[in-house]
Amino acid sequence: MSDASTAWLASSSTMPKATVAPPIVKVLQSRWIKVVADIVLINIASAISWYVRYELQWFRDIDPGNYSEFTAYIPFSIGITILILGTFWINGTYTLRRGTSWIDEMLKVGNGVVFSVMIAVVITFGLKPLSFSRLLFLYAATLIVMLMGLIRIWWRLLASRLRRRGYNLKNILIVGAGEKGRAVMRAIAARSDLGYNIVGFLDDNPKVGEANVGRYKALGPLSRLSELLETGAIDEVIVSLPWQAHTKIVEVVEMTEKGGVYPRVVPDLLQFNFGQIEVDQMGGVPLISTRPDAFTKANLLIKRVIDLTLISIFSPFVLLIALLIALVIKLTSKGPVLFKQTRIGLRGKPFTLYKFRTMVPNAEALQTELMELNEASGPLFKMKHDPRITWVGAWLRRVSLDELPQLINVVIGNMSLVGPRPGLQSEVDEYEDWQHNRLNAKPGITGLWQVSGRSDVTFDEMCLLDIYYVENWSLVLDISCLLRTIPTVLFARGAY
Repeated sequence: MSDASTAWLASSSTMPKATVAPPIVKVLQSRWIKVVADIVLINIASAISWYVRYELQWFRDIDPGNYSEFTAYIPFSIGITILILGTFWINGTYTLRRGTSWIDEMLKVGNGVVFSVMIAVVITFGLKPLSFSRLLFLYAATLIVMLMGLIRIWWRLLASRLRRRGYNLKNILIVGAGEKGRAVMRAIAARSDLGYNIVGFLDDNPKVGEANVGRYKALGPLSRLSELLETGAIDEVIVSLPWQAHTKIVEVVEMTEKGGVYPRVVPDLLQFNFGQIEVDQMGGVPLISTRPDAFTKANLLIKRVIDLTLISIFSPFVLLIALLIALVIKLTSKGPVLFKQTRIGLRGKPFTLYKFRTMVPNAEALQTELMELNEASGPLFKMKHDPRITWVGAWLRRVSLDELPQLINVVIGNMSLVGPRPGLQSEVDEYEDWQHNRLNAKPGITGLWQVSGRSDVTFDEMCLLDIYYVENWSLVLDISCLLRTIPTVLFARGAY
């Protein structure tokens, strides 16, 4: 591979580049640090269990003769440590794939601890049936699981923070840029905390294989796969070709494995989103069916009730801020306080969106003169230093207070607190077919696009995030977006 080719590949990376990690970061990300931490936690739990059993409970006063010194339990602590670590190693607790949920990890931890403690009980009571308290085993198992659960939450938060800063990223190459390939892009764009860096995608179809999707680079046809693998810059290859090309899929997997890179294949389940797939069985015969759309009438009602409840709770505070902003706008520039604009909402239905005016009154007329200075991708228009923005408007945009009047839209019912970004008709007219899927939910004041970079997110990436939201909507996702909006606004990430 030539230096030019390697540089070309490096320039195609779309997420934060992997940076050289300080020694402390490498230690914290090591698998062995988890082993060491678990050893410490197991022995802390054993010590606490002994203390609770023999120093805090009434057993000691009633039956002083049954008291045991802690030194008698040191062999137990050593034995249970060895058993748990061995069980964890066998059941794969220390080799979980990136993206495994905390609940799934804790299921492995819980099963491993319970199994190990049961073995310890059998061995202990077989050797010395009257020397060990059975309550101590129960206390120890409970405390070990609790402490390990807490430390794993801390590790996940730390790992997420480090990955967002560019540490411990995995470089991903996508083979196949059709609907399945874009589904992979949506998932990775929405979960930056997983630390996947899409270096680009390959596809033999010139329509998709030569057109970038936002910052995700089109790297050409599949024939370039071996060339890219030789660079050593690819950690995983995700194959998202249609099953009609099963022969090509086999070739790609074999080529990837020979190149020393881990391949993964996206199953082609009739293009259904995995959140809509349900696996069942009938008399031992596996069946795959689809779940109802997430936006059922019941779920939409719940979402609506939550929107109105939150607005009613914070309305006095919001109204006070809105009045102060309106007064400042009126005193510092000519023109109306509110800016009204037609946007496209659910199912392509137009509605009037309200915002605080942040520009000079004739801003829309002046936009044609500034089109050559547009810094946004796709049909969007954005400038970091737009001369039409007033000084008050610049501050309002920075902290997103210009969007406060959109709460009126939420009350009316044509917007929600969380949802896709509402687009202009001129933008919707330029949508590609797949981008229209973002219109299948009510637009929101905030959303995944807002908490993932705001103006720093390209138009295609914004569409990917919005479609991911539509396909994977849940109350948990809404709450997550609302909570993540707070630091995004406070630190003005991607705001202009």
